[in-house]
Amino acid sequence: MIKSLQNIHPIFIILIATTLEVSGDAIIRKCIYTHTGIARVSFALIGMILLFGYGFFLNLAPVDFGKIVGLYIATLFVVWQVINFIAFQAVPTLPVMIGGALIVAGGLIITFWKTQ
Repeated sequence: MIKSLQNIHPIFIILIATTLEVSGDAIIRKCIYTHTGIARVSFALIGMILLFGYGFFLNLAPVDFGKIVGLYIATLFVVWQVINFIAFQAVPTLPVMIGGALIVAGGLIITFWKTQ
């Protein structure tokens, strides 16, 4: 099964990993601040599973992590904003959008700039 997952294009692995990471974090945050008792424990376990999935999928990428980290950080920022809007109805402010554009630009430079 792991061999077949490693045949997935790295961008899809990154998208899966970032979605799992941000979703797991959002669920943990919600369970801490909005749930009690068995609901809190249940959501905490779900969040933990998603965070484990993030680490698992990220390490399946068949590329050197140092070469793909820029794209990962850029993708993480974008996915984080989408999940933040879905889970918390938070619209990014202008400073977040400008800073995010710099994060994405930097991630693309790190990933795709070819040196001799």
